[in-house]
Amino acid sequence: MPAFKPFKALRYAPGADLDAVIAPPYDVLSDTDIAELKGRDPHNITHIDIPAGGDLSRPGQAFAPAAGDDPYARAAATLLDWLAQGVLVQDGAPTFTIYRMSFTDATGAPREISGVLGGLEVVDLDAGGVLPHERTTPKAVSDRLDLTRATATNLSPVWGLSLADGLTAALAEPGEPVGELSVEGVVHRVERVADPARIAQIEAILAADDVLIADGHHRYAISRTYRDEVRAATGRHDTDAEYTLAFVNELVDDQLSIDAIHRLYAGLCWEHLRGVLAESFDLEPLAAGPTPATLAEMNARGALVLLDPNGPAQWLTPKPGAFDGVRALDGAYLEHALQPVIDDPHGANLQVSYQHGLPEMLEAIASGAYTGGVLIRPTSIAEIRRTAREGLLMPPKSTFFTPKLRTGFVIRPTEPLRAQ
Repeated sequence: MPAFKPFKALRYAPGADLDAVIAPPYDVLSDTDIAELKGRDPHNITHIDIPAGGDLSRPGQAFAPAAGDDPYARAAATLLDWLAQGVLVQDGAPTFTIYRMSFTDATGAPREISGVLGGLEVVDLDAGGVLPHERTTPKAVSDRLDLTRATATNLSPVWGLSLADGLTAALAEPGEPVGELSVEGVVHRVERVADPARIAQIEAILAADDVLIADGHHRYAISRTYRDEVRAATGRHDTDAEYTLAFVNELVDDQLSIDAIHRLYAGLCWEHLRGVLAESFDLEPLAAGPTPATLAEMNARGALVLLDPNGPAQWLTPKPGAFDGVRALDGAYLEHALQPVIDDPHGANLQVSYQHGLPEMLEAIASGAYTGGVLIRPTSIAEIRRTAREGLLMPPKSTFFTPKLRTGFVIRPTEPLRAQ
């Protein structure tokens, strides 16, 4: 089982305007978002977490450094400068940080996710203990790796789900309040845990079972590469690079809110896409919509929805026997149904994109950039747990966990600080 350790956290100094300095994770921000956050405050965490220059007012330029500029060296210098100025301060002893998110989910039900920020052990691929829950898509990772090398910190946490029992109960008692932020209908609260007995209790619970990565597969992979580089450079296996910043909460139904990540298709004509899907699904036009109510009806019907750029949407109801032996996941159903197109070397060049949110899907279809799209249903907690226990992987982009953790509440050094 993986180790989960406290560390001497870096935090914004008491009294900081958290609304001005805390940010969403880097991978959900547009160029416009980045420009707004950087302009909000000279100490906004994006100045370190997304240091690249360029004209942030123009799409596609957020990661284009200015001529002669090393954005990662600049991020490292900024971090040290903030430490010297007292903008950031470090805990005097290793601590955990309880992180709570209170919100109302899409059904109108109140929820609170309670987890803990700490250092999660970085284990080798397929070594067990820390488990992926879905296949990942290729993605450029050099930016995050270069940033980690330069700053020697973990800035954005991996999100892990503990299969052990008892973590939620262990976190019920509040810790020392160190920050609160309300944004987009979510109240984010962080509380420091410094008591050695409570730290030991949390460590013991998380050491009792596996941790399943919910969000941040690529960040965890980068931490493995970084760990190996530190091992090669130092000859040691006991440095802080053996761990990475992670938020871990218990895998329980009443906390997690999981949305679907829908599919967009291109590279083949509409008739071909519809025809291939019709081999495995019965098609029936929607009476109206799709609307938010359609998403609830999808669960009741056990059906998906096919979006046509030039006509009404259609129900996709699995044909009897069409998916025998296939995991009961909409993403797996679609992969199975479209396999003839995927396997045909002389056929269409099927391209799959992923989009969260019904309005965003309808906008994408209306743009004309895609042949069609499919709305799928969220993955259940039971299916996530079963996947972990059986050592299986879901198709890429099977789950979208909400709300998103904010960046900047806690920074984890991966080596001793070079300036105080």
